[in-house]
Amino acid sequence: MPDPRGRNGFDGFLRYLAVFFVCVILGMVAANTLFPAASAPTFETVPYSRLHAEIESEHVLEATIEGSKVRAILDNGQRIVATAPDDATLIPRLLRIGAVVTVAEPGIDLLGIVLTWLPALLLAGVMVWIYQRTHGAVARPQSRRPTMRATNVRFDDVAGIDEVKAELSELVDYLKDPSRFAAIGAKIPRGVLLAGSPGVGKTLIARAVAGEAGVPFFAASGAEFVEMFVGVGAKRVRELFAQAKKVAPAIVFIDEIDAVGRRRSASGTGSNDEREQTLNQILVEMDGFEGTGGVIVIAATNRPDVLDPALLRPGRFDRRIDVPLPDLAGRFRILQLYAAKVRLSRLVDLFMVARATPGFSGADLANVMNEAALAAARAGRVAVEPHDLQHAIDRSIMGLARRSLVMSEEERRLTAYHEAGHALTAALLPDSDPIHKATIVPHGSALGMVVRLPERDRISVSRRKLEADLIVAMAGRAAEEIVFGEDAVTAGAAGDIDQATRLVRKMITEWGMDEEIGLVRAVETDHRTGEPIPLGEETRRAIDRRVKEKIARAYEEAKAMLLARRDLLDELSQALLERETIPGQEIMAMVHAPRATSIAA
Repeated sequence: MPDPRGRNGFDGFLRYLAVFFVCVILGMVAANTLFPAASAPTFETVPYSRLHAEIESEHVLEATIEGSKVRAILDNGQRIVATAPDDATLIPRLLRIGAVVTVAEPGIDLLGIVLTWLPALLLAGVMVWIYQRTHGAVARPQSRRPTMRATNVRFDDVAGIDEVKAELSELVDYLKDPSRFAAIGAKIPRGVLLAGSPGVGKTLIARAVAGEAGVPFFAASGAEFVEMFVGVGAKRVRELFAQAKKVAPAIVFIDEIDAVGRRRSASGTGSNDEREQTLNQILVEMDGFEGTGGVIVIAATNRPDVLDPALLRPGRFDRRIDVPLPDLAGRFRILQLYAAKVRLSRLVDLFMVARATPGFSGADLANVMNEAALAAARAGRVAVEPHDLQHAIDRSIMGLARRSLVMSEEERRLTAYHEAGHALTAALLPDSDPIHKATIVPHGSALGMVVRLPERDRISVSRRKLEADLIVAMAGRAAEEIVFGEDAVTAGAAGDIDQATRLVRKMITEWGMDEEIGLVRAVETDHRTGEPIPLGEETRRAIDRRVKEKIARAYEEAKAMLLARRDLLDELSQALLERETIPGQEIMAMVHAPRATSIAA
């Protein structure tokens, strides 16, 4: 097969050769102009009238005529040059006085030629450069061929998603022994879609399938197929499947397939032609005339709702497997896997770490373990201690502490009351999640924070729990108003208001938790385009009014709770000012401690 780079290499050689010759010519012209040879005689440039006078006085011994230039040597040794007009009597007059006359061909004015053609050459060079840039951008994918990637990951290296492993074990059995399935006429799924939140292990489980089956593994990202120039992505898809079919059975893994497999526009306008051509090529390869040829496609996405229906139909992605966040037992097993690579203190209880990390993905847990190891190494310890893991969890939840931020005493006091309002209502409401800790140390963009963690993995959320969360969210602003007055409230509740607004809007429009709007879904999407369907003006006004009413009611309830327990609010805020951070157990003990009551006589 001829080398596809041969033509480009020859063209490049010609370009470099042309540049070389141009540089040589320019160098010669510059050398002759700036540094004339020492041996060359010099002629004094004079007017033609002077030359005419010297001829009439018979002082010219030799004359050289070169075009319009006349170089003359006088009898006193002087050398002169003049530009002569078109005079037919010049040579006869020189011959009449006995001068030696030489007629030479006009020389080539290299400098003039170069200066004349240089703009055109520069323009042509710019056009060639632009062509090479665009042509090279299209040609580059020819050298970026998909290649097999080695994988030594096994199912034992993946924890926390046992149901997903059980579902995919069927693919492993087929890849190991396809004849067993073919004997009874069974067809293995051509494509499997892994859908789940970022970091749950979609890529890892795909590599584990290939590792368990011992088959070639081709991996690509959906973004790699989308280029500026139409047709490049489709060509890459063809190359990817062609290579996989040569070594079938094999696995083709496409990560973030939503980058190329988004729902196509029904109107045919406003779409990306390159992306759609690439998607069409994937559809053809997965269920075309030739078939997949023993190639199983595993794709991963965080947004299955935006994928094109043609991609999800049976015959292409026959199965959709939702990869969930790990539960308590899953987080414990994931931590055990990562702990095997880290030196832990005997005091570390991984089960307690798993209980303290609800909602964490496998990637989050890996980051917690690594941050804890880094903290222990920075402190010079030989093993990771429990407080290192707690520090890593807090950093993952709250962000990096900004102890260098200097706040005034008034700002610290206002922040303490704000967080005390959150903490007090969270401790009093039975449906609220337990408090993990409260702090007025700035973390990230927040000046303070109350962290709540559920005691167990929550599968569904009740209306009582949502309303409790709404009251807790509004309690910070309510505490500011109670203590400092309505005119002194700050913008610190911006995040709380945003959280409350989004929560209430979902309760009304998606979860049917409003008496006036009713058990309807007020947020609809077009099944063809995936775009939201605009609501009517009356419905939008009703939703906005109900959102405002629910938030106002939650705010009044939070304010009433704090006013009824003003002494506890002051006590909590004072403790935060003194200690800056208080564990949740101490807050609960402080709020629910028995208190003496006085009876008026």
